[in-house]
Formats: sequence, structure tokens, C-alpha cells
Amino acid sequence: MRLSLQFAAALFLSLWLPVVSLAGEVSVKLNAPATQKIMDEIAAAALSRFATNKLQSNQLAITLIDLRDSANLSHGSFRGGAGIYPASVVKLFYLYAAHRWMEDAKLQDGDELRRAMQDMIVESSNDATHYVLDAVTGTTSGPELPPAEMDQWREKRNTVNRFFGSLNYTNINVNQKPWCEGPYGRDRAFVGKDYDNRNALTTDATARLMTEIALEQAVTASRSKEMLKLLQREPFKKPNADEQATAYTGAGLPAGSKLWSKAGWTSTARHDAALVELPSGGRFVLVTFTTGHARDRDIIPFVTRGVVERLK
Repeated sequence: MRLSLQFAAALFLSLWLPVVSLAGEVSVKLNAPATQKIMDEIAAAALSRFATNKLQSNQLAITLIDLRDSANLSHGSFRGGAGIYPASVVKLFYLYAAHRWMEDAKLQDGDELRRAMQDMIVESSNDATHYVLDAVTGTTSGPELPPAEMDQWREKRNTVNRFFGSLNYTNINVNQKPWCEGPYGRDRAFVGKDYDNRNALTTDATARLMTEIALEQAVTASRSKEMLKLLQREPFKKPNADEQATAYTGAGLPAGSKLWSKAGWTSTARHDAALVELPSGGRFVLVTFTTGHARDRDIIPFVTRGVVERLK
């Protein structure tokens, strides 16, 4: 039995019974007691450990999905439903959308698109992300537009939001380009005078997407594998210039672990979304967002070590 992607996704959000394998349905227990206990303990420990750094409860969000029992996955979170500016973690959602569009023949595959997708994830290039989002939405950046044209542009730019809305993702906003120094012109008008239309993700939504990729249910199995290939990191490679591999979740993993991840960093945010396989056989998705502590390189590895210790 195999459910449609749309129906499976709807179940994922409401019941956490999202994923279908050839063997049948896979259940995900929302706020499963054992997994939720892990999250409660780790959040309390992190807030205590980093109290001298003035880490507040509203500056931390964590979601864990335990993948060890492939037929019965379990979820736990700390502030998992809070909408938070995601920095470059949003690029995961644009990667997923691009593959969906290509699968549906709404976006032409090609060398330049593939190069941009790779640079967007592997190098976290903002310029590459601009290309991908333009391709997916049929929009471009530029000077301000007259009201009627701006309405049309806005409608197109919200295409990715509508797509994830159709899959019952809630409390997220994925319609903005990541910038180093911008935005300007129509992008500046679109984000709002007070930046009230900024991108936003929850750790729950991000963990859901990572789980779909991990279980090869993101678009198709073959496309999920393509996404995983781009997300693969080498946390123990020396020397290693990839900070996404070594300075986030990877910094808290024991030797021999495998890591697939996408980090996000700005002057105010430090986030990571990761799929981990431990040498002991454990497998989990862990998404950690921190705000107001962008330069603190210890919080995310501390959370990771807590999960590893409890799942060994």
C-alpha cells in the first residue's frame, strides 16, 4: 500500500503518520513520552549550562525525531512550534520545491540549475539561492514595481508557501531570498517596512522535512537520495573548511558518526538541521535553533551530545 504524497503529508502534520514504505505505513508518535523526556531534560540542561551566557528559553528551540525503530518513529520538542527566522536553513525548503517542480515538469532540469542547487546547499551560497528561488517562482529581483505589477509579482513569489501549505505545513513563511546586504527594491517592499514578512520556520516543520528526505519520501525515493547527497557532511575530515560539518551538530558527534545537515547563521541566529547515524546504529533527525547567540558555538554541540548520550 502506498499513499499519495499529499495525503501522507497531511497525516504527518496532524497525526504524525506521514511516511509510507513498501512494507506499509510508518507511524510517528507525536511527543512520545521517552523522546519528549529527552527534549525536556536537554532543554533544561542547556538553559542551566548557558545561563551565564544569558541564554533564555525563548531563544532556544529543538526538535528530535528518533528513527531507530523504522516502523515506529517518535518525536519530542522544546518550543518546536515557534516560528523563528531560519537564516540559511530555509534553503532546504527551496531544494525540496525545486525537485518537486522538476518531477512535475514545471521546471526544466539543467546544468545551471544543478550547479545552483549544489552551491545553495553545499556552500550555502545566497547568490545560488536567488537563482533557485527565481527559477521556482518565476520572479526576479529589481526596482520597485507599480501596484498592479507588484501584486502579480507577490502572487508568484508566494508559490513555495502555497505548495507547503497544500502539504499542511503551518506557521512557516518561505518566500524571501537570503541576503548579505539587501534586500533592495521590490524585495525590500515585499519583506515589509518592519520586516514582518521575513522567512520563518519551526523546528518541527524543519524536522518533518528532514525526516521525509531521510526516509526517501521527499518527492520520490530517487530525488530524496539526490537531496541527501548534497546534504552529506564529513565532520571528522582534517583539515576541513566546511563549518557546516564541524561547527554545528557535527561538533557534538562521536567519531564514526555520519551526518547530513544544513546550517544557518546570521548576526542574530545560529541554527542547524541534521540527520545523524551513530556508529552504534542509532539514527535520528535533530533540529536546533538558537537566537541572540550567533557567536556561541557551544550550544548546538551541547544539545547534540545530550541526544547522543541518551540514545546510545
